[in-house]
Amino acid sequence: QVQLVESGGGLVQAGGSLRLSCAASGRTFSSYNMGWFRQAPGKEREIVAAISGSGGNTFYAGSVKGRFTISRDNAKNTVYLQMNSLKPEDTALYYCAADRRTSWSLPLSLNDYAYWGQGTQVTVSS
Repeated sequence: QVQLVESGGGLVQAGGSLRLSCAASGRTFSSYNMGWFRQAPGKEREIVAAISGSGGNTFYAGSVKGRFTISRDNAKNTVYLQMNSLKPEDTALYYCAADRRTSWSLPLSLNDYAYWGQGTQVTVSS
């Protein structure tokens, strides 16, 4: 089992930055692909970014490419999402999730992720 706890969300003006953190339990954290998802009110949950266990592979949704950066520190069992140049449309509840598969493949989907955190709210004002 994996437990995930997100933090770092908040209210920021358009153009600002936030850094989300996801602290994970478990001794096998480094073997998990990790992802960030978000869900806005009335919208379906969508993938934002993902990173392989070693950090050697990353994926970004087109809407955040060039603005967001996913990274991980396996020694700290933590994955991060650095969000720059935030836009109002980035407003959502952001979830951290873990994929227990050891391989990396595309495309990624919600169904790939077996473990989820409780979410952290990001609100970007215009």
